[in-house]
Amino acid sequence: MSLAKVGAVVLDCPDPHALAGFYAGLVGGTVEVEEDWLELKVPGGPVLAFQAAPGYVPPRWPSPDHSQQFHLDLTVEDLDAAEKEVLALGAKPLDAGDRSRTFRVYADPAGHPFCLCAC
Repeated sequence: MSLAKVGAVVLDCPDPHALAGFYAGLVGGTVEVEEDWLELKVPGGPVLAFQAAPGYVPPRWPSPDHSQQFHLDLTVEDLDAAEKEVLALGAKPLDAGDRSRTFRVYADPAGHPFCLCAC
């Protein structure tokens, strides 16, 4: 028996509405708003929540001095097609490394790192 279960993954950001819209475009789901707290409810997936953080400073990747703190691994069928879509949504590539790898690293519009991973 577990003591707790994950209720949500919460991302601090300067603009919760914009970041919730980015992730809704990326993974689908429905955004629910409660003042400065937004939740993206994805059927069959975890809740992603977004909260305003005054003075927000994005993590840097890779950087031992500015930890990424956490990142999301998002599985996709086609890395090339998914890459085109996330870039159109406003993601920025963080790693132009080996294109034959099974993952690619990006930053969302608030600077949080995430990976697209081939399933």
